[in-house]
Amino acid sequence: MKVYKTKDGAIIEKEGQFYKRQFSDWDNFINRENLHYLLLQEVDGLTPINNPNISENSITPIGGQEIWASGVTYKRSREARMEESKKSGGGSFYNKVYDAERPELFFKSTPGRTAGDKGFVRIRKDSIWNVPEPELTLFICSVGSIEGYTIGNDLSSRSIEGENPLYLPQAKTYDGCAAIGPCIYVPEKPINPDTIISMKIIRNEEIAFEGKIPISNMKRKHNELVEFLYRECKFPKGCFLMTGTGIVPPDDFTLHSGDEIRIGIDKIGVLTNYVA
Repeated sequence: MKVYKTKDGAIIEKEGQFYKRQFSDWDNFINRENLHYLLLQEVDGLTPINNPNISENSITPIGGQEIWASGVTYKRSREARMEESKKSGGGSFYNKVYDAERPELFFKSTPGRTAGDKGFVRIRKDSIWNVPEPELTLFICSVGSIEGYTIGNDLSSRSIEGENPLYLPQAKTYDGCAAIGPCIYVPEKPINPDTIISMKIIRNEEIAFEGKIPISNMKRKHNELVEFLYRECKFPKGCFLMTGTGIVPPDDFTLHSGDEIRIGIDKIGVLTNYVA
């Protein structure tokens, strides 16, 4: 099933049928253990609707949740970050993190700094090297169970992070630094490891970059990341966790204003953003 957030509730998609569920509090609706089975029960009491106009009626599927992120979970990410930090002497840290027991976890974004599908993201004006990072994003409820999945766009200022690894918060967190959507995918079982993440960057109506990778290429397990995140943090409204990227454009690529970023994940859909 998929859940799309609307201004007055949600649209639930089940097997090609759409159902309108009205409520006033998104956080209470989504932050529930065994969400898949609860949605099944609720859908049984609803009448299907025609022409839900998802693209017009849905909004960013976030309420009061924080967005966190994990890094160096794919080999390609490790290589890219080692290269960008080599001149500053910080390259070896990423190799150590890749092989360490403790994963890299960092705070990414507040709801107010997060765009949704068809929304505008930003690149920092004080950075000369900026890339999107397409990431499978977990929705974790307050008790620490993974209840759903969405698509995340983790914008990164590689020139700032490469200057010094301690600048990571500035490279990762700023206005318009993240996007999630278009929905939350709520399956009965954990997402298939053969699931493909893909990304296209369109510039002047031409493909400037494209790539794809299965999530099975992740070194870290989803539950492993969640366990470390929830060790000393409480999330009363649940939390979103971006799980890292294995798709990194070449070092001579940087985002431009006007670029269109399309990130697709099997079963979830496509998240489209525009660079302001």
